[in-house]
Amino acid sequence: MRKGTSVVSLCAALLIAAALGSSAIAAPGESPMSDSWITAKTKMSLAADGRVKGRQVKVGTDNGQVVLRGKVDTQEARTAAEEIAKGIDNVKGVKNELQVVAPSRREAIDDKDDAITARVKKCFAKEKSLRKANIGVVTNAGVVSLTGEVPNFMTSAKASWDAWKLSGVKSVKNDLTIKEKP
Repeated sequence: MRKGTSVVSLCAALLIAAALGSSAIAAPGESPMSDSWITAKTKMSLAADGRVKGRQVKVGTDNGQVVLRGKVDTQEARTAAEEIAKGIDNVKGVKNELQVVAPSRREAIDDKDDAITARVKKCFAKEKSLRKANIGVVTNAGVVSLTGEVPNFMTSAKASWDAWKLSGVKSVKNDLTIKEKP
């Protein structure tokens, strides 16, 4: 075996072990394919495929549902990323939120997205009900995605409305879940 190949194999094995964590050992009747495993496997598959620049794609998994976010150079890369994710074992579905942005325009859009995300977070920090909630904010080509868990529907609606009002926001995707009371 060549030295470079063994280093790559070792790195891949370490990445897989880290992604599996304690979920590598499944209880009887349970699948060892945790969300973190699916995410890691999807990231590795994207990085290994020449049609997609894997570092351009952010991958998240929730109950076997894979979400692809980021900016890719072409429609072909967007389609390929979705096909790759769908081909991973135990993936129940793929939500493709990838934006096609020419490399020449990407820097200006990335700067704008970072500024929008900062404005949304600053806005949420000023509101007592939103400050206490665990809301993740990601902006992709002017589309703000809200994730996390909030205590009630009113908090979810307020987060969407407050984000939508800010300059530069094209739309808001509210993927917030309502915390069930015991």
